Amino acid sequence: MKTLDKKDKQKNQQEMYSTDDMTALQAQFKAQEIAFAPIVFQVARLMLKWGIFELLDTHKKGLTMEEIVEKTALSEYAVKVLLESALTAKLVLKGINEPQFTLSKTAWFLLHDEMVKVNLNFNHDVNYLGMFELEQSLIEGKPVGLKVFGDWKTIYEGLSQLPNQVQKSWFAFDHFYSDNAFDAALKIVFTSKTSTLLDVGGNTGKFASRCVAYSPQVKVTIMDLPQQIALMRQQTQNVAGNDRIFAHPADLLDITTVFPTGFDVIWMSQFLDCFSKEQVISILSRVSDAMSSSTRLYIMETLWDRQRFPTASFCLAQISLYFTALANGNSKMFNFNDIQSYIESVGLNIVAIYDQLGLGHSLLEVRKK
Repeated sequence: MKTLDKKDKQKNQQEMYSTDDMTALQAQFKAQEIAFAPIVFQVARLMLKWGIFELLDTHKKGLTMEEIVEKTALSEYAVKVLLESALTAKLVLKGINEPQFTLSKTAWFLLHDEMVKVNLNFNHDVNYLGMFELEQSLIEGKPVGLKVFGDWKTIYEGLSQLPNQVQKSWFAFDHFYSDNAFDAALKIVFTSKTSTLLDVGGNTGKFASRCVAYSPQVKVTIMDLPQQIALMRQQTQNVAGNDRIFAHPADLLDITTVFPTGFDVIWMSQFLDCFSKEQVISILSRVSDAMSSSTRLYIMETLWDRQRFPTASFCLAQISLYFTALANGNSKMFNFNDIQSYIESVGLNIVAIYDQLGLGHSLLEVRKK
């Protein structure tokens, strides 16, 4: 059983969030950063999109405003307001009495860190307009912000109908985090005999495709909404081993939906965080009914309180509000105590925890008590 010390990890988290070592001036500046955060976000996005950060990264000694105007073909006004905003936000630097602007460390990460890019595109394309309705979403318990894209109860019903760029950023975000953990997870799942696997909420078939490539014997059944099954069929039509990928269309939120039986492994990756507490318990209860004493249930999630670095915990806690305003109105990123209580409430037991898979996933191995 591989696990990190939960008590030590929780203690570190508690200590991190129990003190405030900012000076009054630093706290005031941070408060103003929050007040103007939507503007700075768009400034940073446009300086990326229009190549200003890339120019400054290429010209290590810096460029003047006039040189940036010339190289980007933007107006002097556009470059000036962007640079002044970026300078005061410390996205660019400028020496005293020097005309050249240079790239800051923060902007370097915006330019080169793939995770930052994925998060930025996700927030701009998927979240930005809908987040205006966060207040009403919290009041109603519904994803009111989703109306900017369509008239669906949840974003999952409309994934295949989202505008192309929005869909691209959504899947890039979803796959970036899960795909990085798949290699490590596959080794764990296939350590024991695995001939049949039920992929619950299999989405576009990414994990199923990896499974049939990893094991020439395994047969994978994807259980998901009919719309997602259709999308999965498109995505896996040219995948080697797709003749061992099967479909089980189902509405998992329908409490009368029964889970199929007879699988060695039941797999859920970044799935349960898409549902409310009551829905999670309902799904786990029905999964439990479908499990035998030998069935292994694997739940892979990014638990915000089991992260190695505070940056990861910060990002995950903010992602919870995407679920509130756009995804479904009632789910969030888990902490360990919550998901453990849900699992145990339906007669299941966590027998192993594998932390720090990929970019910060935890894999829970669950059995019947």
